[in-house]
Order: sequence, then structure tokens, then C-alpha cells
Amino acid sequence: MSSNPLLALKALGQSIWLDYIERDLLDGGGLASLIKNDGVSGVTSNPSIFHKAITQTGQYDETISMLANQGADADQIYLNLVVDDIRTAADVLRPVYDATDGSDGYVSLEVSPHLAHDAVASIEQGRWLWRQVGRSNLMIKIPGTRAGLAAIERLIFEGINVNVTLLFSVDRYKDVIDAYLSGLESRNRAQLPLDRVASVASFFLSRIDSAVDKKLSELDPDLCGRTAIASAKSAYQVFSEVGASERWTKLSKTGAQPQRLLWASTSTKNPQYSDVMYVENLIGQQTVNTLPPKTLDAYRDHGQPQPRIGSEVELYNQSLTKLAKLGIDLHAIAKSLEDEGLEKFSNSFDALMQSLESERVRLRSA
Repeated sequence: MSSNPLLALKALGQSIWLDYIERDLLDGGGLASLIKNDGVSGVTSNPSIFHKAITQTGQYDETISMLANQGADADQIYLNLVVDDIRTAADVLRPVYDATDGSDGYVSLEVSPHLAHDAVASIEQGRWLWRQVGRSNLMIKIPGTRAGLAAIERLIFEGINVNVTLLFSVDRYKDVIDAYLSGLESRNRAQLPLDRVASVASFFLSRIDSAVDKKLSELDPDLCGRTAIASAKSAYQVFSEVGASERWTKLSKTGAQPQRLLWASTSTKNPQYSDVMYVENLIGQQTVNTLPPKTLDAYRDHGQPQPRIGSEVELYNQSLTKLAKLGIDLHAIAKSLEDEGLEKFSNSFDALMQSLESERVRLRSA
């Protein structure tokens, strides 16, 4: 087994994606180095990541100035910057996409978080971004809201890869699987190819523990730090059951790819917990873990890779049962986390647009 724990994860069937993007990383060879040396095989982005990259690094100032002087408005500047970065990342990852026959090598780009409860607008913007980027190894990120389910099914039918984001509950994950399979079945009935349509379902982890631990600190401290991993293991059980179902078997015979579970929000929020706890406990076949740079570095330094996704499942299930007995409603917490996640991404998106507008006006005045 490789001395690099990250490469060992790849050997154990788990793909590692980078939860970060900025221009210097792309143009300076940083992403290419992570692919070569650490086995990184994908990139995820979100409005918060782009807000930080564009407003705090200074790497985009020259392009913003040029576009402002050409008369571009804030929306046009944003789309130009983001689409350019996503295209570049997709091109850097293209050899991975080709080498894995389209199972890896993706970069994800999110529709506006303000569209999370509007299926029609999400579909329209998803199509538009797909056309603008023009790369087959793009994934359009759609929040796993009720409205998002319809958007997921339609985009999959149209052959547009989807990263379903902001999942916090196993029940909603089941709905997402159904939307994915329904999209593939409609596509199959239309006699369209299925082999290059890909999707991941992004299960957010640390935010679950942060929310539940607040309640557990007084009720049962021994259960702290277990809920997210327990939920993820439960979701993986669902994934495995679907993989053994007749419904999936029919689709797989036509070349369909499974919708892999992706572990997101993997930076540990509680300093008392291991900084790699959301990696170590969820290593398994046909999974993806997207890591921010700090967590990626930590795992490279002291990761202990072993296939643990199927271990202690019953023990973790008992943790979920205890939560219910304590009166902790995971469904209500999941809904709250979904709302908070959308609000956070919306605020980041709005702050970025305001910053771009201010900079545009300043540069035009100058």
C-alpha cells in the first residue's frame, strides 16, 4: 500500500476530490500536482468558495478591471470569472475523466442558491451553465430540496451530470436516488445513452454534528460526535441496497453509472475531535470524499486508511435510536440545516455580487 494515505484511499475504492478552487491553483500547476501526487480526481466549488477566492486573493483584479472597462455589469463579470475557472479545472481534470471512463475527473458548479425552491428556473440555469462551460466532465450542483428533486430528474434525463448538494438526512437521500433513477429510466426509454451520465449525492457531515451536539451536551455527552457518521453509514446501507435491487440491475445493464455518495462538509468544526474523523470513518467502495485543503493536508500527514464504512454499523444505528428516545428530531434538524445552508450560500453569493459591483463602479470611475 502507498506511503501516501491519500493514494491508499484511491486503492480502497474511494475518490478524493478537492473542495476548493482559485485561479492560482489552476494556472500555477497546484491542481495538476494534487492529481499526480495525491490522487485527487475531482473539484467541488460553491458560492462561499468563489466569494473567498475572488474577493480575498487579488488573483482576479486584473480581469475584473478589464471587464469593467469593457462595460460588463457585475453579473457578466461573475459569470466570466467563474466559467473560466471551471473550464480550466475541467481541462486539467480531463485526463482523469478519460482514464476512468467518465466515473471521475469532474468539477462542480452550482446554480444560484436563490433558485433552490424553483425547479423550472434551476433546470433553465443548469442547462445554461452546462452550455456555457461546454465540458463533459462538468457537474451542475443542485440543492437536494423538494423542488430540486424535479430539477435533478430532468437534468439527468437530458444527459447533464448532477452533483446533488446540501443533503442532511437519509430520507431525503432516498428521494434523491429515486430522482436519479427516474431520470435514467426516462432517458433509457427515449433510447438515449446512459454510460456517460454521472451523479453524486453530497451528504454534509460536520454541520449535522454541530447542530446535534448542542442538544446532546446536556442530554447525553457520550453521543456527541457520532450522529453525522451514523447517518452517513445508514445512507451507505441504502446505497448498497439500491445497488442490489432489480431496478438498478436493469439500468446497469444499459451502462448506467451508480450515483455515488459524496461526503461533504468534512472539515471538523469541534477542535476536540480528530481533524480527519470524517475521512477515517467513511472509507468504502464507490464513495467520494471532498476535502478542503487543510483536511487534505491533515490526511496526507497522519491518515490511517482502512475500509471502515461497513464497520460498527449496528453500534452507530443504536446511536440514532438513542437520539429519538431523547426527543431529538433529526428530520427537523435536517430541514433547519438545509435552510441554513441555503442562507449561507445565498449570503456569500450576494456579498460577492455586491463586491463585484463596487469594484466595477470604482474602476469605471477611475
